[in-house]
Amino acid sequence: QICLSLVKLLFYLAHSPLGSIVLLDFQPRQFVMVDGNLKVTDMDDASTEELSCKEDSDCTLDFPTKSFPLKCSVAGKCEGINEKKNLFNAYRYFFTYLLPHSAPPALQPLLSDILNATGDLRYGINETLRDFEKVLHLYKSGLYLQKRPLLLQDYVSLKGFRTVEGEGYKCWPSYSHLGCLLSIHSAEEAAAICNSQPRCQSFIVTQQRTWTGRPLASFQGSWTDLIPDANAVVYIKRSASSGERL
Repeated sequence: QICLSLVKLLFYLAHSPLGSIVLLDFQPRQFVMVDGNLKVTDMDDASTEELSCKEDSDCTLDFPTKSFPLKCSVAGKCEGINEKKNLFNAYRYFFTYLLPHSAPPALQPLLSDILNATGDLRYGINETLRDFEKVLHLYKSGLYLQKRPLLLQDYVSLKGFRTVEGEGYKCWPSYSHLGCLLSIHSAEEAAAICNSQPRCQSFIVTQQRTWTGRPLASFQGSWTDLIPDANAVVYIKRSASSGERL
């Protein structure tokens, strides 16, 4: 969410009515999330000026660990230098820390492609936004899910109930540091996640939604009793339950 919002912001800056705007003091502390959107808190260090040049050798974009040769335009300006400076800063301050860790395994190669392309400045902001929106579409639609045997049939489902949560069951990444709370496309995906975790015995699908509209599911390593909850559905592995117990 943070990276996509940042890319949308940089797309606007690259195509603003004032021209391409560069953020000269590009640091995470200069941004804040407002209603799910990343915003710049200080525009004092923004500039529309692009580096003047006479030849291509005048247009080297330097960073502490990398340098990029750019073209000198007929108008005597280094082509796209403001856009590329913003994009590489987004890569080194945001993408490298956030992109590799939180996507479903099937989408991680696509995010790695974005990471590598922006890190080498093979992508401009237009291509970066296009590929982010492609990943978002796959994520929201569930099209990234691979065909697999139906695993939900191995679970008993009870609508209007939840289990008493056991202690000490955690996973990464999780929306809650106290347990294992993950976003899912469907209960079938949740069953696949539970099956992939050796200690998982049940999961609860709630009506809580993430920013993409995906429901949240809480995964449990053990359970004791059922308690009424009109906003939840609990799924318990058949191997972990019995007809008498339910």
